[in-house]
Amino acid sequence: MDVLDQFIEKEEDRYVVHTFLNRTFRLDKQKARERLSGKKVINGTKSAELNVLPLKYHEAYRIYKQMKANHWEPDVIDMTKDCALWNSKNLSARERWIIEMGVGYFSAAEGIVGDSVLHVIEDNLTAAELKHASLRQIAEESIHMDSLLHIISSLNIDLDEVTAKFQDIPSIRKKNAFITRHMPELKMGIDLTITANKQKFAKALFGITQVMEGTQFYALFAMILSLHRQNKMTGIGQMFQYTLRDETNHIALGRYILEKLIEENPDIWTDAFRLELLEFMREGVELEKEFVLDCLPADIVGMSQKDFLEFVDYNADRRLTSLGLPPLSNIKFNPFHWLEEVIFLQKEKNFFETRVTEYQTSGSMKNTNEDDLI
Repeated sequence: MDVLDQFIEKEEDRYVVHTFLNRTFRLDKQKARERLSGKKVINGTKSAELNVLPLKYHEAYRIYKQMKANHWEPDVIDMTKDCALWNSKNLSARERWIIEMGVGYFSAAEGIVGDSVLHVIEDNLTAAELKHASLRQIAEESIHMDSLLHIISSLNIDLDEVTAKFQDIPSIRKKNAFITRHMPELKMGIDLTITANKQKFAKALFGITQVMEGTQFYALFAMILSLHRQNKMTGIGQMFQYTLRDETNHIALGRYILEKLIEENPDIWTDAFRLELLEFMREGVELEKEFVLDCLPADIVGMSQKDFLEFVDYNADRRLTSLGLPPLSNIKFNPFHWLEEVIFLQKEKNFFETRVTEYQTSGSMKNTNEDDLI
């Protein structure tokens, strides 16, 4: 062996020593262990670099990889059939209203989520892999905004009407105000070593990922996908399929971060705080049901008010029980079983005689928690 290739490694209790010719590198394993133990959801060791090593929150990194594998772009989705149907007499006024409400509500709601994840959640996290996954979520919220702009420009929807919907329709205005009313204080920065402030952060995390994304988004998703199921507005339906798949990852990530936050800060999880979260979800459900009745003022073909109102209760209970909180209702079964296959996109071949673009790389749905898929 050439003398230049000779390398000596010696491991001691605390150090690994590498000697290469006349140079010695002494690596302190204890400091590495301290770096790992210093990783926390909040109030952990801070560093200038976004270095995920040493990796501690493995599930967050797995969800991040799944998000990345699910990447999609809205502007390659063909809107030709949607435009033809939109400009024909074959779409009822009530069906048009559902599409318009979807664009009007989500154009504000996706922005609220993105802003809150960036300035309330990600800003306060200290573990790099949690920040890393949250930044991926923010990127996906931007894609969702792009999809709405693609819909608006393709169908030539009046921008003033879109804006007016989230400004002037009371149920939308109340939902948006409800979810954002606690955010300003957290955006300014608060001392997260204080239990009451940690609870405010936990409530914001719960509100964005479990109440808003996990409960208040789903009924309108189901309405638009019901139209898709009837071979109506299939381009928009595809975009909402992909968006819904993204939301399942956001919900799972939010729940995981919340669980780890509580595990590391048991002082948060008091009886009074659990009741506060329960009442927060209850108010969110009431506002969502008011919104559902605005979106669907009367039953139409393939859509029943009763089913959508039960769907709100069903989703709220799933979010609560997944965190060990009691349910608010007795709705045990999902009224829309077909939504499960909508999210498992790889099951759909020639869906409605139209090829669904497989926006998935290999393994993107592996290890997905089926509880998050509706």
